[in-house]
Amino acid sequence: MKPGDTEEQRDLKEENKESEELSEEKEHHDEKNGEKSQSSSQTARNFLTKKSFTSSHCGKKKTLCKKSRKHHKKVHTGKKRHKCDQCGNRFTQKVSLMRHKQIHTGEKVHTCDQCGKSFTLKETLINHMKIHTGEKPHVCEQCGKRFTHKRSLVEHMKIHTGEKPHTCDQCGKSFTQKGSLTDHKKSHTGEKPNTCDQCGKSFARKGNLKKHMRIHTGEKLYNCDQCEKSFAYSDSLKLHQRCHSGERPFYCGQCGKLLISASALNSHMKVHTQEKPHVCSLCGKSFRRPSNLKSHQKIHIGVKDNMCV
Repeated sequence: MKPGDTEEQRDLKEENKESEELSEEKEHHDEKNGEKSQSSSQTARNFLTKKSFTSSHCGKKKTLCKKSRKHHKKVHTGKKRHKCDQCGNRFTQKVSLMRHKQIHTGEKVHTCDQCGKSFTLKETLINHMKIHTGEKPHVCEQCGKRFTHKRSLVEHMKIHTGEKPHTCDQCGKSFTQKGSLTDHKKSHTGEKPNTCDQCGKSFARKGNLKKHMRIHTGEKLYNCDQCEKSFAYSDSLKLHQRCHSGERPFYCGQCGKLLISASALNSHMKVHTQEKPHVCSLCGKSFRRPSNLKSHQKIHIGVKDNMCV
C-alpha cells in the first residue's frame, strides 16, 4: 500500500486481499475474450469432475472442479496475470482485478440497510454489518480479545509479538501499521487536513475527527450494562465501569492511595508536590484542580451554586 493512500483506500485494498481467496470458488468457467465458450456437455463434465481435495500449499480441504483447483494454486504460487492499468497492482484472478478497479472509480453499489453507509465491495458490507449485530468472531488466542474483522485481529497480534515494522525517518518512532506511520508523520509537518465543519478544529487523523464530532452530535454509542449510562467514547465507559467494579489500578508511591485513573493519580500527586498550577487571573490565588479554580471564580462574578431565581 502506498503512503498516500487514504484510510478508506487502505481498507478497500485489505478487503481485496482477503476476498481473493474467497472468490476462487465463485469464479465460473469463463474463457478469454474472443474464445468460444464451452459446450453444455463439456460444462456438465467439468461440474461432474468436482471432487474433494486437500491443498498441499495451505492444508485446506476444498471441493472444486479441475479449473478451480488451478485457480486455487495460483493464490499460493504467486502468479498474477491480471494487471491494473491505473496503478500497476497485479492479481491472480480477473474477478479480483474487477473488484480492485472499483477503488479508482469510487463506485459504491452495496448499501447498509441499517445506517445507509455504502461500500465498494460486498465483502466490506458483510463485515460492516457485524458492527450492528455486535458479532465478533475473531478471537485472540493470547488474551481472549475479540474482533469484528480478521485484519483487526492480525494487527492486534503485533501487540503480543512486539512487531513494529514501520519506522519514522524523522524521529525513529516505530508503528505496527503503515497507516499509523503515515498519520504520525503529519505531526512533524503540522498537517491537519481533517477539519470540523461545526467549530473549525482540525485533526491529523480522520478517525480523531469522527470521534470529535460526537461532541456536537451528542452521539453516545457505549452503554453501561450496570446502570444504562451512555458514553461517547469506549475509554469513558471503561473508566466509568470501575465505579461499579471497585477497580483502582493506579497506585500512589507516596502514600499508597489507589486511584481510578491515570489523570486522577496525576491530580492526586499535586497534594504531595504542593503544586498549584491553576491560577485565578483576577486575584492570583492558585489551585490544584481546574474545577476548584472554576468554583472560586464564581466569587468574583457573584454566582452562587443552587441560587434561587
